[in-house]
Amino acid sequence: MSFDTIIRGGTVATASDTFACDVGISGGKITALGADLGTAKEVVNASGLLVLPGGIDSHVHIAQPSGPGIVMADDFASATRSAAFGGNTMVLPFAMQQKGESLREVVKQYHAKADGQCYIDVSFHLIIADASDTVLGQELPALVNDGYTSFKVFMTYEGLALSDMEMLKVMTVARETGALVMVHAENYDAIRFLTDRLEQAGKTATKYHGTSRPIPVEREATHRAISLAELIDVPIMIVHVSNREAMDEIARGRARGLKVYGETCPQYLMLTESDMDGLNMEGAKYVCSPPPRDKASQVACWEGLQQGIFSLFSSDHCPFRYDDPQGKLTPKGKTSFRWVPNGIPGVETRLPILFSEGVSKGRITLNEFVALTSTNHAKTYGLYPKKGTIAVGADADIAIWDPKRKETISQSLMHGNTDYTPYEGIAVTGWPVSTMVRGKFVVRDGKLTGKLGDGDYISRDKSELAKPVNPEARTS
Repeated sequence: MSFDTIIRGGTVATASDTFACDVGISGGKITALGADLGTAKEVVNASGLLVLPGGIDSHVHIAQPSGPGIVMADDFASATRSAAFGGNTMVLPFAMQQKGESLREVVKQYHAKADGQCYIDVSFHLIIADASDTVLGQELPALVNDGYTSFKVFMTYEGLALSDMEMLKVMTVARETGALVMVHAENYDAIRFLTDRLEQAGKTATKYHGTSRPIPVEREATHRAISLAELIDVPIMIVHVSNREAMDEIARGRARGLKVYGETCPQYLMLTESDMDGLNMEGAKYVCSPPPRDKASQVACWEGLQQGIFSLFSSDHCPFRYDDPQGKLTPKGKTSFRWVPNGIPGVETRLPILFSEGVSKGRITLNEFVALTSTNHAKTYGLYPKKGTIAVGADADIAIWDPKRKETISQSLMHGNTDYTPYEGIAVTGWPVSTMVRGKFVVRDGKLTGKLGDGDYISRDKSELAKPVNPEARTS
């Protein structure tokens, strides 16, 4: 048997197993695993290297409207290029609805931005900001059936926050259609109250961003989101969890038999609130929501990864340039933390950070790394087993890693459109050297070999994880 490509001599790892094995690839698919596979048009020597499923980053923001005078740094070309260099073969950005917009039209707009402009595969989550009868009764169910099988709701931010009534209505549609609900859990009124008080006291520096969004704000919203989901019997994913108290709410929900899933991000393992205390607006580089917490919260988030509270490790890549009046140094942002664009870049550094801090330092196993960064994302969002694993029949989405390579994260190594990385100077052990999407190298030996259009839009199935606890029970 002859193949298009054989990856020979590497150590293959999946979410469950690690084994020495050659990988045969034909027509963009993995078609054989074993030894002495025969001949191929090309043989790739992976001796001493790891052959892993390509990373799937299921929480990224790309080319998203961000407010008057503010422009997100990455378009689909730069974001997917950056992701590929970070060992990712797929990203799931958001198609964000704004008040008054047709959800169907928003999806068309995002396809216009992405189609033909991606180095790796993409699929869209939806953001529901306008829970109108037309959106919930017509557009959303139709879009779910078209393969947009997950959507995000916000409990904070002007123009995005939904009321409890709106949350319940959205959750009901999710239950009826089999979609999965993602929740940004922070109490909007509490944040506004604290922000007003801080500004009245003249406390407007970037470090007060964290003070305006303390842990109780996240804990309360997490508890409320889970309670609302319990009323409807709909599974939910609590995204970008930053602390133990919110984790405890997830654990308590599960103890009651609910399907509550959790996600955390590199910023909650590597950054702290003190990073936002830089001079001359340097702290703006680290402003994101929920904000970085303290060292104890970092320890808690590691425990959440180790104990299964978190099934997903995502970047929440939300990139703005720092030294740019349309980015972090927006003129309005200089007047108060309230107006600093929320979000930090991270799609390229997510995997090296978790590999180094997790696998290399013995906090998690290699198989857990694969699960947290690829396989679980595919299972959660209706992509498995086409994506997220190395198995016969799966897409040949593969990242080849040098587990011993040492690098120091620096903006000079990055490939996106931001002008900084919040992880500058962090030393890591383990680095992705080549990334292959459906059998084609997009990055090879640290060089870009792919082209725009190598990445496709992928329609998704409904996830088994989105099924209610009691599917036969009626919601009304």
